[in-house]
Amino acid sequence: MPIKPCPRCKDKMLTPTCYKTDEIDVCQACGGLWFEKDEVNRMINELHEDVSDCQYTDHFGKHLGDSELNCPDCHQSLQRYHLLADYHAEIDHCHTCDGSWIDRSELRGVQQSPALQSALAKLNEKINWKTYLFQFLSQMPVEYNLKPRIRPVVNWTLLLLNALIFALYYFDEQSFIWTFEHLAAVPSQVLAGEHAWTLLTCIFLHGSLLHLAGNLYFLYVVGDNLEDALGHKRYLGLYLLCGLAASVVGALVRSGSDIPSVGASGAIAGLFGMYLMWFRHASLTFMFVIFQKKLSAVWFFAIWVAFNILGMALGDTEVDYGAHLGGFATGLLIGWWLKDKVLAANPMISLLNQQETVIRR
Repeated sequence: MPIKPCPRCKDKMLTPTCYKTDEIDVCQACGGLWFEKDEVNRMINELHEDVSDCQYTDHFGKHLGDSELNCPDCHQSLQRYHLLADYHAEIDHCHTCDGSWIDRSELRGVQQSPALQSALAKLNEKINWKTYLFQFLSQMPVEYNLKPRIRPVVNWTLLLLNALIFALYYFDEQSFIWTFEHLAAVPSQVLAGEHAWTLLTCIFLHGSLLHLAGNLYFLYVVGDNLEDALGHKRYLGLYLLCGLAASVVGALVRSGSDIPSVGASGAIAGLFGMYLMWFRHASLTFMFVIFQKKLSAVWFFAIWVAFNILGMALGDTEVDYGAHLGGFATGLLIGWWLKDKVLAANPMISLLNQQETVIRR
């Protein structure tokens, strides 16, 4: 077999290397790989059990013209393409011998291209009348994000537990009074060293059906993806940690208040912070009067933070804005601290965080 020159390095030679059942050519200097006809397709088929007879070139995006690289087999100029219409990693392909040159940094995107294409199709869905009607009636956002790979059993348990606890006390006046006297966090008492446990128990209490429904909906929206990214145990631990941190900040902000603080919103705000750090590709719909628009997670939570700061500035004492912002800040810090580890453990989330990803909103 003749030795082939590296298209990228020019003066280096490719080394034949076995990859499963195929022999591909690798440049030891730059790490690029040369795949002859159908070798990329076989690689993708072997990695994805639900994919058969894949022709990855059929899904190329825009043709970008001639490449500066030449085919190592026929020496013709390679052609540049976007890997997918909405994933703009550049692939160099030979029309003459049907081979492909893939830089090392592009390999993971090519390997995951079927899953990537499916994920982008979901993320880039257009708003329809069903989502519009739902948000118009409920005033709750609609999420466009990856489908979790695991069952979010911890998130389901938290949803059920919050609803069950609420049902146990809300419909009986004496139970309601006892619960708020013993389990709600009163800032003046907590900071005086009394009833410290209420900093945690308060995150499982709610003051009304509307309060409960709003919190559980947002927990349902963001919690499944976070549990999928973190795993069951770590997700539960970080949820409780964010709730505790939110309660502490809320108590400090309202240090002299005797008004009880209840609700899962501080813990959920912590989830918002982690969600923002790891799922920037996700979209959430925002409705202004009757106009609905898909927004990035960055813009959606920026608006949410602005509303909380405004409410705090106006002196609204019915909502614990300090707990919201404290939980959110805690979630941001956790998200930043764990980001590299989470992206390394979740290749699809990592790919969707690349600059080559195109999200249409």
